[in-house]
Amino acid sequence: MALPEPPPARVFALLGPTPAPTPERGGGGGGGGGPREVHVSGSAELSAGPDRARVRVRLGSRKAAAAAARGSVARRLRYIAQSARQRGVLEENMTVTEDFSRLENTYQMEAEVCIIFSDFGKMQNVCNLLIEKLGTSVTISPPHFYHTPEAVDTLRRQVCVAAVGNTRRKAQEVCRLFGQSLGKPFLIREEEAKEWGGHIDSNLSNTSDSLTMQERIQNATVYASCRVFAVFEIKGKENRRNKLL
Repeated sequence: MALPEPPPARVFALLGPTPAPTPERGGGGGGGGGPREVHVSGSAELSAGPDRARVRVRLGSRKAAAAAARGSVARRLRYIAQSARQRGVLEENMTVTEDFSRLENTYQMEAEVCIIFSDFGKMQNVCNLLIEKLGTSVTISPPHFYHTPEAVDTLRRQVCVAAVGNTRRKAQEVCRLFGQSLGKPFLIREEEAKEWGGHIDSNLSNTSDSLTMQERIQNATVYASCRVFAVFEIKGKENRRNKLL
């Protein structure tokens, strides 16, 4: 996925003396008068792959006797649950729904097992095992990859922190250019935050079965960008000894 071009950094440095210091900002370093400032805006972009995958396993049986139909499905359900548990899937991440009906002179039992994985390697192992042992008696849907709310919140925090870090480094470079040292921040403001991706295009729904696992993960990847504006204090001349270290 092509990422949009980040906005150019805007830097404004006020190196000359300013009017008398205000109580909020105190005195500046050097020169005469109030604090000297550097104004910087910077941005960052990060991405996060999905942290969960949901797989649905469908199975059914149609028999002349109700007990036979139920028993056939029950045996496979036990095997599916056992195979998933042995590979670290918690009981709370497995949901079973059943439907029992009578069709003419037969009984039909259908079931679906929904399994949520946080380890995609284990997911592949479980699916491969079920296909090998149960064959065509089960139907396994392609995995649906998605993000938990916690994962998205973590991405938002990380991209904001990264944008602030980039902004501070730019301010330091400006100060060093003039032989000055960077002081404390007077203001840090988030100006823009964007998120995109993380959804499979509806136009691909009919052909999604042909996508590889990596293509599905890529389609489910979420991207985030953040732009911040900051005002830092310019303390004065850079310490030569620190500069040599």
